[in-house]
Amino acid sequence: MSSKLNFGSKFKYMDFETLLAGMKERAANASPLGKTLKFDFGEDQQLLIDGTGEENVVSAADSEADTVVKVSIDDFVAVSKGEMNPMTAVMTGKIKIKGDMGLAMKLQSLLG
Repeated sequence: MSSKLNFGSKFKYMDFETLLAGMKERAANASPLGKTLKFDFGEDQQLLIDGTGEENVVSAADSEADTVVKVSIDDFVAVSKGEMNPMTAVMTGKIKIKGDMGLAMKLQSLLG
């Protein structure tokens, strides 16, 4: 089942599988995180990055993680495109982080 996601006026609709594929490509080019991280987009949509092995493995599994980043799809895309400052997003509550803050700081390698 493919969910359509609205990426805002500057972005066309994109399905979740395309977002997942993009994160898999970015994660493959980044150093392993050393822990697990989950992006919780709400509405039963999430990305899990398991960086405990020799490489980061990305899936749509809804599993426990060392760090959970709760963010809307629109804000996730804005941060990854450089249109929103991640620190400002955290300070204004657009991004909520639960767990290992040090791991959250490593996100630049995946989103940059």
